[in-house]
Amino acid sequence: MTQDGVRPIRLDGLAYGGDYNPDQWPEETWAEDARLMREAGVNLVSLPVFSWPLLEPREGEYDFAWLDRVVDLLWSQGIRVDLATATATPPAWLVRAHPEVLPVDRNGVRLEFGSRQAYCPSSPVFREHALRLTDAMARRYGDHEALALWHVSNEYGDHVARCWCPESAAHFRRWLQARYGTLDGLNDAWGTSCWGQHYTEWAHIEPPRCATGPINPTQQLDFERFSSDALLELFRAEVDVLREITPNIPVTTNFMSLFRELDYWDFAAAEDVVTDDAYPDPADPAAHVGAALNYGLMRSLKGGQPWLLLEQAPSAVSWRDVNVPKAPGQMRAMSLHAVAHGSDGVMFFQWRQARFGPEKFHSAMLGHRGTASRSYRETAALGRELSALSAVKGTRVRSAVALVVDWDAWWGLSAPDSLPSVRLDWATQARGWHAALFALGQTVDVVRATGPFDAYEIVVVPNLYAMTDEQADALAAYVRGGGTLVVGPFSGVVDHTEKVHDGGAPGPLRALLGVAVDEWWPLPDDAHETLRSGGRAWRAHTWGEWLEVSGDADVVATYGSGDLAGRPAVVRRADGGTAWYLSAVLDHDGLVALFRDVLRGAGVPATPGTTDDVEVVTRTDGATDVTFLLNHGRRTVRLSDLPADSRVLTGPPPADGHVTLGPFDVTVLTHPTTDRPPAVRILTTLTDEKGPSA
Repeated sequence: MTQDGVRPIRLDGLAYGGDYNPDQWPEETWAEDARLMREAGVNLVSLPVFSWPLLEPREGEYDFAWLDRVVDLLWSQGIRVDLATATATPPAWLVRAHPEVLPVDRNGVRLEFGSRQAYCPSSPVFREHALRLTDAMARRYGDHEALALWHVSNEYGDHVARCWCPESAAHFRRWLQARYGTLDGLNDAWGTSCWGQHYTEWAHIEPPRCATGPINPTQQLDFERFSSDALLELFRAEVDVLREITPNIPVTTNFMSLFRELDYWDFAAAEDVVTDDAYPDPADPAAHVGAALNYGLMRSLKGGQPWLLLEQAPSAVSWRDVNVPKAPGQMRAMSLHAVAHGSDGVMFFQWRQARFGPEKFHSAMLGHRGTASRSYRETAALGRELSALSAVKGTRVRSAVALVVDWDAWWGLSAPDSLPSVRLDWATQARGWHAALFALGQTVDVVRATGPFDAYEIVVVPNLYAMTDEQADALAAYVRGGGTLVVGPFSGVVDHTEKVHDGGAPGPLRALLGVAVDEWWPLPDDAHETLRSGGRAWRAHTWGEWLEVSGDADVVATYGSGDLAGRPAVVRRADGGTAWYLSAVLDHDGLVALFRDVLRGAGVPATPGTTDDVEVVTRTDGATDVTFLLNHGRRTVRLSDLPADSRVLTGPPPADGHVTLGPFDVTVLTHPTTDRPPAVRILTTLTDEKGPSA
C-alpha cells in the first residue's frame, strides 16, 4: 500500500488482456492459450468469473486443483491474474437447496435459475455461502505471485438490481429504521398524511410493488437508495474478507459506465481501483461521445486517479438486436480512446471465443478461426503498440469543465408517476449537455453535487431535481469563489425526502441564480418552441418554465414563441463568479451556442467550429503531457497547430506541421506540459479520400 492509502495493481506497464474461461475448454488447450497470450502481448487476464460450481461442486467441498494449474501456467508465461471471487452466480445445488435465495420481481414472480446473478442481494443464505467461497479463494491464492488484483463478483445489478422478495422487504425495513429512527420520522419524511398511508408498525411497510395507482414517490426513492445500498453491503462484505487476508492486494468490481441502478460514488469509495465494462455501439457514429462521458465518470470516481477498462468487445457483441462488428481500425481507436481518458490499460471480453452458450457469437481476441481471425491480428497488433505508451501509466487527464452526476436526482426524475412530464429524462439531459461541450472541444470530468469544484473553471448541472442545502451551499461557494456554474431546468425542486422546497424551485439556489420558477411548462410530444438571444434563435422542446427574475440578474434569452413568448428563458447572474440558469431543453445546436457563450465568459477556449468526430485529450504527470489525437469518423482529417516540441509515441507522425489521420486513426504525442491542454488550439480540416472538402 502506498503512503496515500492506494493499493496499486502489481503490473509493469499498461494492462492488456481479457476474460479467460479455461473451464470451457479441454486442458490441452490451456498451454496453447498461454503461449498465444504471450505472443499477443497479454499481461493480465480475468478469471474464473463464473466458476463457482466447479470450485465448490458440493456444499463445503472445494476443488482448486484445476484453477491452480491454470494460474501456474499463466504465471509461467509472465501473465498475472485479476482473480475473481467467482461469486457472480450461485451454483444450482445452492439454489435447489435454498430456493429462497432466488430474486423476486415487483409482480411477486420468483425468477428461475438458468442465467446469471440468480440471487437476492439481501439473502443471508447467499451471503454466507459467497463469503465462505471468498475466504477460501483468498487463503488459497493470496500469496501467489501471479495475483495482481481481486475481482469481486461481476457487474453488480446488471441482471438483478432490485428484489421485492420477503427477505428484501425485511432488509428494507431495517434500512429505513436506521435512516429515520422512528416511525414518526418515517411518516414525516414520506408525507404519509397524503392518501391515508400513515404507518403504525414497521412490519406494515413493504417495498413499492405493483399497486392500485401511483406509489408514494419518497417510498420509491428510498427503495432505489436501499437497493443500491443492499448490493453495496454485499460488495463490502467480500471486500472486508479480502482485505483481512490479503491487505496489500487491490480490490475492484467491474462497473457498467453511466449506470442508473447503482450509486457508483459509494461503490468507488469501497474499492481500490475503478474498472469499467464499456461497449460503445460500433454502428452508432456518435458512440464515442457517450463513451467520453462514461470515461469521465470512471476517472472522476476516485478523484482523477487512473482507472482500468476491464471489458470491451474486440468486434461484435452478442446481445444487441443487430450486432454490428467493429470496422478495421475501429477497435484500436476505441481502445486508445479509453486510454486517452485515463484508463491504464485495455482489456477485452474475452480471450478465446466460446463454442456454446449465450455468448458464442460474442467476439473474442482469439476468434473461432484462431490466429487466422481478424480479431486476433488486430488485438495482437494493439498489444505490441501499447508497449510504446507505458509513459502514460499513472498520469491524469486534464480538464477545465466538470459535469455534476447525482443518483438521487436521477432516481427521483425517473419516477413513473406524478411528475409534470415523464419526458424530461435525467440521462438524456446529461448526455445532451456533454455532447454540446464535446463539440466545442472540451474534455469533461464528473463531480458530485457537493464537489470539490476548485479544479474546474466551469461546472455544469444538467439537472439536480432533488437538492440538499449542503449541495446548494457547495455550488454557491464555488460561484462566489470565482467559478462559472450552469444549472439546467427542473433543478432544486425537492429536498432529499421529495418535499418541494419552500418558495418553490430552484429552492436553495434561488438567490444565487436570481430566479424563481412560478410554474412548470412542459411541451406536448413533437411540439417545439423558439428561444431568442439577441439576433439568434435557439430551438427548444420537451420543457419550459415561467420564470420570475430578480433585479440583479441579466436575461440572456427569452422565449420567442408559444405561451411563454417574451418571458425570460436563460438568466445569468454575477456573484463573484457567474451563475447561469437554463429553464428549457434546447436542441444540440442551441446548447452548443449557449455553451460557447459560457466558455467565452469564463475565458476557456473553444474550438472555432464544432467537432463531432475529432477529439483531442491530454494526460499529464505535471511536467510532461501526453496528447491523444483521435479520429472517430470515417473521413480523413488534417490536424494543425500542434503542441510545440512534440514527439510521436504512436500513430501517423507530423509532416509539414500537420498530422493527417485516416478513418479511425490515432496519433499520440508527448510534449512539455503547457499552461492549457492543447485540444482547442488544434485546427481540423475535414477531407474525403480524394482531397479537402472543407
